[in-house]
Amino acid sequence: MPLRVLLFAVPEKDEEAVAALLAEAGPWAAWRSREGGEVLYHVFLEAGQVEPVSDALQNRFGKALRLAVLPVEAVVPPPEEAKPPEEKPSPERVGREELYQELSEASEAGGVYLALVALATLVAAVGLVKGSAALVIGAMVIAPLLGPAMALALGSALGDLDLFRKAFRTLLLGVALASGLSLALGFFLPVDPSAPELAPRTRPGLEDVAVALAAGVAGALGFTTGAPAALVGVMVAVALLPPLTAAGLLSGAGYPEKAFGAVLLFAVNVASVNLAGVATFLLQRVRPRTFWEAERAARASRTALLLWGLSLALLAGLLYLAQRVLPGF
Repeated sequence: MPLRVLLFAVPEKDEEAVAALLAEAGPWAAWRSREGGEVLYHVFLEAGQVEPVSDALQNRFGKALRLAVLPVEAVVPPPEEAKPPEEKPSPERVGREELYQELSEASEAGGVYLALVALATLVAAVGLVKGSAALVIGAMVIAPLLGPAMALALGSALGDLDLFRKAFRTLLLGVALASGLSLALGFFLPVDPSAPELAPRTRPGLEDVAVALAAGVAGALGFTTGAPAALVGVMVAVALLPPLTAAGLLSGAGYPEKAFGAVLLFAVNVASVNLAGVATFLLQRVRPRTFWEAERAARASRTALLLWGLSLALLAGLLYLAQRVLPGF
């Protein structure tokens, strides 16, 4: 697990309480300095240890605590990999606050986000029309919908309505921009529904549900374990952006029946990614700190799993029916 640095200050009278807490946590290293009646701590912890230590500090000092979590690029000597068998293993993920902060920032609907959506849509559209897998992969690597998609799942897992609404608005804005831009491009680009990168996205199958579920798991694990976003972005983008762009291109070019298949694939993928994302966050034990927040989160996550599961079942049934009824689907 990667290391993190916790920076926080406490009154000198609470130094013994903090020392006992840190002794129990067993940090890789801890430094302290005194200034103005306070003790400033620099504590090096594995990413999986940050959340329990942060929770203990917040329980002890409440809203008066000011705490920062910083990443560590390298340390000398490197930390030992092995843990003594009597120690309780840390969860194999980053802390809740770090995860929340990263996904909250990734779901900001600013100018950079809109520019990335437009650029990724343009690259994907050209790649789909020209049958270029390299260009489509390029759009996947940009992965503008990764942040809000995962933030939506995290908001459901934590029962955080503010994060959920923010992520939903940002995702909806990105979908609207990508749809409108690809629709306009469909009027001008030579769209051939039989193109090698377009045709598979007009004839989705049940195997695409498995791909989207894998994308949701990969996205959630990527964020909770601190994996580079560019790697998991490919998995999530493959399930969201290409079929959305394909639907817009085909609609603009006058192929509504082909566009229906791409729209259906996009809807199936959205439901699959969110269902898998919420389930993965729950399995990773991403929960609020306080008891009453945990109860609310449990209700919200159960509701989210039920709604996304029902949506996916209905969409998969519609997909199966379309394959049996519609010719050429």
